[in-house]
Amino acid sequence: MAARSYLFVPGNRPERFEKAYASGTDAVILDLEDAVATDLKVEARDTVTSWLNAGGRAYVRINARGTEWYQNDVTNLMKCPGLLGIVVPKAEESAALVKISKELSDEAVILPLIESARGFANLQQIACTPRVERLVFGTLDFQVDTGIRGDGDELVYFRSQLTLVSRLAGIAAPVDGVTASLDDGDLLRQETLRARNLGFRGKLCIHPKQVPHVHAAFQPSTEEVDWANRVLTAVNVSKGAVTVVDGKMVDVPVVLKARDIFESAGITT
Repeated sequence: MAARSYLFVPGNRPERFEKAYASGTDAVILDLEDAVATDLKVEARDTVTSWLNAGGRAYVRINARGTEWYQNDVTNLMKCPGLLGIVVPKAEESAALVKISKELSDEAVILPLIESARGFANLQQIACTPRVERLVFGTLDFQVDTGIRGDGDELVYFRSQLTLVSRLAGIAAPVDGVTASLDDGDLLRQETLRARNLGFRGKLCIHPKQVPHVHAAFQPSTEEVDWANRVLTAVNVSKGAVTVVDGKMVDVPVVLKARDIFESAGITT
C-alpha cells in the first residue's frame, strides 16, 4: 500500500531521524531545502549521506534545480544505498527528471513536487517520466507562484487534475501538501479528508503530531468497511450472478470500490 504520510525532517538534525520513524509515519523525507539555512546546506547534505550510507533509509528532498547545491545533491545522493527516493522541488520539466532517473538505483524513485504554474502545465509529461512513483502537490508554493488565495475551493481544479493525470499515467495516487497549523487537529483532519475525497492517498507532514490525524483521515470509517464487507460477501455468495446490497444492484464499479476500501483499511480479501 502506498504511503499515507510523509514526515519532513531537517537534514541537519540527525538526532531527529530515528525519532521521525518512531512517530509511526509511513515515510520520512530528510529535507535539504526549505528546512535548512543557506550556510548549513553542505553540512546537511554530508549528514544525510553519511546516515544513508550507515544503514539509514529515507527519501530526500534536494535543493531546486538552478541553485548552487542542486547538482552536488543529486551526485552525492545517488551513491547512497539507503536512498528510497528523491523528492524534487519546483519540478517543471520531464527532461531534468529523466537525467535523475538514469542515475538512480533500482529501488529508488522520484517524487516530483508540483509547485508552479509551469510544473502544472507539464503535468502529463512529468507523471509519465520513468521512475516517478507519484505526484506531490506543493500547495503553499503553488499559491505564491499563481497568486491564488485560499487552499479550499480555489485549488479543487488543480487537485483534481493531479488525480486524473496520475490515473492516466498508471502511477500511485497523488500526495497533498502540508497543513501549516501544528495544533489544530480538526483542521488537519478536514483538509486530509478533502484531499482523500479528491482522489489523493497521501499527505505531507511537518510535525510528528500530525501523523495520527492524517492516518485517521485516510482510514475508511467503520460504516464504509461494513458496507464493503456486505458487498464482497454478497458477491462471493452469488458466485458471479447479479446481486443486490442495501437495495442497490452490485455491479463491477461497486465491487471495485469495496475492494479499494478493504485495501485502504489494510484488509486482505
